[in-house]
Amino acid sequence: MTDQINVVITGGSGRMGQMLIRSVLAHDALTLTGVVEREGHDWIGQDAGPLMGLGETGVRVTDEPLEAFATAHAVIDFTSPAATVGFAALAAQARAVHVIGTTGLSADDITRIDAAARHATIIRAGNMSLGVNLLTVLTEKIARALDDDFDVEIIEAHHRYKVDAPSGTALMLGEAAAKGRGVTLDQVADRGRDGITGARKRGDIGFSAIRGGDVVGEHDVIFAADGERIVLRHLATDRTIFVRGALKAAIWGQDRGPGHFNMLDVLGMAD
Repeated sequence: MTDQINVVITGGSGRMGQMLIRSVLAHDALTLTGVVEREGHDWIGQDAGPLMGLGETGVRVTDEPLEAFATAHAVIDFTSPAATVGFAALAAQARAVHVIGTTGLSADDITRIDAAARHATIIRAGNMSLGVNLLTVLTEKIARALDDDFDVEIIEAHHRYKVDAPSGTALMLGEAAAKGRGVTLDQVADRGRDGITGARKRGDIGFSAIRGGDVVGEHDVIFAADGERIVLRHLATDRTIFVRGALKAAIWGQDRGPGHFNMLDVLGMAD
């Protein structure tokens, strides 16, 4: 692994983008070499530092991702599905590790990311915190141990500005529960209840989404049977937990072969 890892941040003006920039600048093993924003953005052509109330960094914001990726060892990407799919192809072309924290990706988006992962290292997770990934492991184990007498419900809460629902983390947890039960989530997901829905279908995995205020992220996995409930909970109070995970993933991905990995791989908890 190279002594210094050159990192490009996409969506640099966003909340996560700015936190990532600050964290990379403060990290001993990482060097910020690029910041990417969409075409026409006010930040284009300006040094990223003063825009964030910092000193000059020598890194000017660009809307040319391929140019920025050319010297990158890692690209960290918390943007939008359409942007992420495009970045995946470009990062693969540059042979840079692509760390993806973007949520709301469709099955087609993931298929296209899989194609890029045949040529480069991609690490993608709906949530990059250590706690959530441990929760995913526990969810799978409990779902495997319990039968369909236990209904599974996943409740998530986020700030008012979140645009996708259920959250990427909720879907990660749903996938874990489905895997534990030996089914696919598409077969059993119940993502919308309104009006006279009838009784709950045995074996379904239900989702509920709450949006309001400045909630960073809260996720409950409930296993409910007659007379008892098991509740697993993770509360995020600071977005730096996602930044730490993303930086850890960027470092872990160096010198890996091509493939589509997740945070369980990074944390050494994958099957």
